[in-house]
Amino acid sequence: MRLHVADHPLVAHKLTLLRDERTPSPTFRALVEELVTLLAYEATREVRTEPKEVKTPVATTMGTHLTQPRPLVVPILRAGLGMLEGMTRLLPSAEVGFLGLQRDEETLQAITYANRLPDDLSGRQCYVLDPMLATGGTLVAAIDYLFERGARDVTCICLIAAPEGLAVVEQHVGDRADVTVVVASVDERLNEKAYIVPGLGDAGDRLYGLV
Repeated sequence: MRLHVADHPLVAHKLTLLRDERTPSPTFRALVEELVTLLAYEATREVRTEPKEVKTPVATTMGTHLTQPRPLVVPILRAGLGMLEGMTRLLPSAEVGFLGLQRDEETLQAITYANRLPDDLSGRQCYVLDPMLATGGTLVAAIDYLFERGARDVTCICLIAAPEGLAVVEQHVGDRADVTVVVASVDERLNEKAYIVPGLGDAGDRLYGLV
């Protein structure tokens, strides 16, 4: 597993605003989209391309375009939906699949309640969207779903991560596949309730309310 922490002043600025408990939901949603677009720029540095000849108004030249099959973006419901617009703004040609996973607050294990993915992901570059990498259970479950369908190139985009969660993902993935985690920050730790400290609260609640 590779870890990439986006070191950019705009990333740090937007993350600071997201952390502020006074930031209202509409502003929070807009900031998440903006921050994800910045993270997506880093996450797609190794997106697969191939040469393409193009004719400009002046001359013919060689450029690049994305290869087939198209990348697959997988937001983890529900909070990952708040990241989808920011990702597809940068990668509009990608296909979108969905995984419904939630954490059991007693066992801290991921529970699956929805799954909308292609049966065969062989050769596909997959981008998983999940705002918080806390215990790592949800992300590990998502990665396993993609592995089971043949994916071997997975990039996980998270707003923030805890060291404990990163360690769980790294240990679970091992050398089975090419997995990269892209984050805006690695925070200090998890508290006794498995919340990230200092964190930014419950991303789903701050995006959509307490429904």
